[in-house]
Parts: sequence; C-alpha cells; structure tokens
Amino acid sequence: MKKIKISTAQFENESGNKEYNLAVIERLAQQAAGEGSDVIAFHECSVTGYTFARKLSREQMLDLAEFVPGGESIIKLTEIARQNNIVVLAGLFEKDGDNNLYKSYVCVNEKGLVAKYRKLHPFINPHLTPGDRYCVFEILGWKCGILICYDNNIVENVRATKLLGADIIFMPHVTMCTPSTRPGAGFVDPKLWENRENDPTSLRLEFDGMKGRAWLMKWLPARAYDNAVYAVFSNPIGMDDNQLKNGCSMIIDPFGDIIAECRSFDDSFVTATLTPDKLTLAGGYRYMKARRPELYKDIIGQEHVPEQKVAWLQQDK
Repeated sequence: MKKIKISTAQFENESGNKEYNLAVIERLAQQAAGEGSDVIAFHECSVTGYTFARKLSREQMLDLAEFVPGGESIIKLTEIARQNNIVVLAGLFEKDGDNNLYKSYVCVNEKGLVAKYRKLHPFINPHLTPGDRYCVFEILGWKCGILICYDNNIVENVRATKLLGADIIFMPHVTMCTPSTRPGAGFVDPKLWENRENDPTSLRLEFDGMKGRAWLMKWLPARAYDNAVYAVFSNPIGMDDNQLKNGCSMIIDPFGDIIAECRSFDDSFVTATLTPDKLTLAGGYRYMKARRPELYKDIIGQEHVPEQKVAWLQQDK
C-alpha cells in the first residue's frame, strides 16, 4: 500500500435541504482536492440533515429518503468525485423498493457507488430498519470500513470490522452536546453559537468540556488503538435542527494519536497522510495477533436480546 491523503470535514447542514448541503460538500471537496487529498469524508446524514428526522412521519421519511445508487444525491456525489478526482463519503436516508427505510453512508468515486453501509443501531426515527451486515471495501489499495455513530459505541462492531480486514474505519457521527446519564453531559445553549464571534471563549469551553470533546476523548482514541486502525471521525458544526453540535472532526492513527483535527467554528476540513507502517508498528497489531478466541468465542456469541436507549431522545420527547 502507498500513502493516502484523507480529509475529514465538518459543516453546518440545513435540515432537509439537500441542494444546499450538497453544494457545501462540493465546495469542500473541491478545496480538499486542490490541496492534494485523495478522499474526503462528511458526517452522518450530511446530505439530508439528521436531528429533525425524529419528528418525521413514515411518509415524510419516504419523501426525504432516496434509492441507492439510483437517487439524485448519489448522481451528484459521483459528479463531485469525477470533476475533482477525489473519493467522497457522505450520509443520507435510504429507501428500497419495498419502502424500507435505512440510515446509510456511501462511498463514491468517479465511476459511481463504491460501497454502501446501513447503520446497525439507528434510533433517530422509529421507521428506520437496522442494517444487517458489516461493510469492507477498497480505496486506492487500502481496506476500509464504515461504522455510523452509535455503531462505534458497541466495541464488537469495531473489532469485527477490523477482523474483516479494515485498516481505515470511517466513523461519521452527529454527536456530543446532548443529555446523558454520564456526569457533565447536556445540551449547549444555542445563544453561545449565535454570539460566537463576540465570545468564542465561552463556546469553546462548552465544546471542549465534558459535554463535548472531553467525552469523545474517553473512548474514540481507544477504538483506533485497540484495533490498530486509522479512525476517520466526522461530525457537524453548528445547529442541527434545534441542537448545537461541536464539530471536532478528526483523524486518529493506530497509536491512538490525533494527527489532524478541525478546531474552527466554520465549515472546514483537515487532512492527514496515512502511512501503512503504523498499522503493524502499533500495539494493537500485536494484541490482535495474541488473541485466544477459543476462550471467549462462545461467550461473545451467546444469545442476547438487544436493548438500546438514548437518553437525550427520551428527554426530547
């Protein structure tokens, strides 16, 4: 494998405004390509918007969702990839021929759809169907996987994606700055966002504290470190419906070190060069080799009834 340059982006999406969101994706992709990036990744539901979907009926969701790969957004993303010679990853709501609804994330190059992943643990809307498989594919000789937001909080998903061969895992999110049972969690006042030019300090303190980045740092680097993968984390900045999001889009290497991070309040991206040597030099590579699955294969695979509760979504109702 050769080195690869990947950008991760953040922007303030508009709810349901695909034309606007795709225009931002196009602008940032063009800029990243101009700086030599091979790939650019955007956040969960970056094409459609996300949080507002909790209020939508099944009919409204079907109107918002698209066929993949036949929908207009995939056609536009392919055009963006082709015109800028860059691989683009972005998220949207998907529907199939039977009107099943999914939270999906796609990888598109100049020829069209490369990969599609459906979120395994969707919760934003009750009409969404969970995905039923992992996704590993290739970009420029690198094996890549995708896990959307909550999927990354179940550690088995990350390990399984690694065991299937992924050395880069794209982790699109819409997260942080929401209530939870953990100490210090909560919404961030939108007034701080409105006043960000006059008082950036107060906003940054909220964004970087336990409501935001400090929580992220408790677990995200561990996913990369334990599995010897590059983690490409993408998250929106600004208002997503009535909730404020803090960005922090970043790339973490197999040592668990942040090698690029968005620290702006603006629509922006950062870029890192990924090198294959770290994949085998990192401790996680040795730990993977030392596994003894005969000790725990029956434990991990025992019957279990999934239970998923999202504190902020319950509170929001």
